[in-house]
Amino acid sequence: MQRFKKHYSDMYTQSTFTLVNPQNGNLAFKYLEFEDNSFFDHIQRNNYFALIWVTDGDGKLKADFSDYDFAANSLFAFSPYQPYMFSAGSAIKGIAVYFHSDFFCIYKHHKEISGNGLLYNNIYQPPFVAVDESSAATFRMLADQIKTEMQKPELAQHELLVSYLKIFLITAARLKIQQQPTAAESVKDDKEPFILQKLKDAIEANFKTKHSPADYAELLYISPKALAKMTRSHFNKTLSSLINERIIIEAKRELYLTNKTVKEIAWELGYEDEYYFSRFFKVNADVSPQLYRETVGFARATA
Repeated sequence: MQRFKKHYSDMYTQSTFTLVNPQNGNLAFKYLEFEDNSFFDHIQRNNYFALIWVTDGDGKLKADFSDYDFAANSLFAFSPYQPYMFSAGSAIKGIAVYFHSDFFCIYKHHKEISGNGLLYNNIYQPPFVAVDESSAATFRMLADQIKTEMQKPELAQHELLVSYLKIFLITAARLKIQQQPTAAESVKDDKEPFILQKLKDAIEANFKTKHSPADYAELLYISPKALAKMTRSHFNKTLSSLINERIIIEAKRELYLTNKTVKEIAWELGYEDEYYFSRFFKVNADVSPQLYRETVGFARATA
């Protein structure tokens, strides 16, 4: 993977600073301070990761298939091409940090920060956490450091920004584990019904071969209707959504990390028809497998 060249930057406003990948002109890293909802009042489907800290205000979040209420001091984490939109109840203010996989790859650094499957690509938990006073102080300090570094780029700028980003992600991951214990595979939430713990295990073990809700109802010896009701009540998602999202997460990993053909990936995920799988991927990820690979995955990273 070719290393990102750190010396290209562009300043758009007093509170927005952007690093651009000189190879393709795409956003690599961005720091943004916002004072209203104008950036987020329409569906976002970006080809980079997002950390959005709403320091003031409240409203509703629409992400993927679910709707959530949020309050001030909420931190959101969104994956590439994950659709989301904010509807502000009161004026929102805050800070956003965006980064492309070319700049920092959460998959490659998963063991260091536990980002993938915890902050990002977690289909079972809301994509945000409440920021406590201690964490708020850490985030504010990091935001100030990032802003200062991007205003006056010097030696090893990329390395410093990655270091600040890692601390930001680790702090956010710790909050996630504290507030949403089931977000961490090693921690169990006693309030979660046992049948739903079994469902998550069943999806993880069988998503490559079993794609329908009826398959999992049969595995768990429960009626499809009862399982669907429990899933909707606890996860705020349909069982089909959970299954589909787990398949899409795996497909994205394969497209990002390997040079396997779409046909090979489709076959490994239980789809004999490459074209059916491509349509399935586009419906759920909003882009075709090939476009995802070209903008986020292996082909772009090794160009």
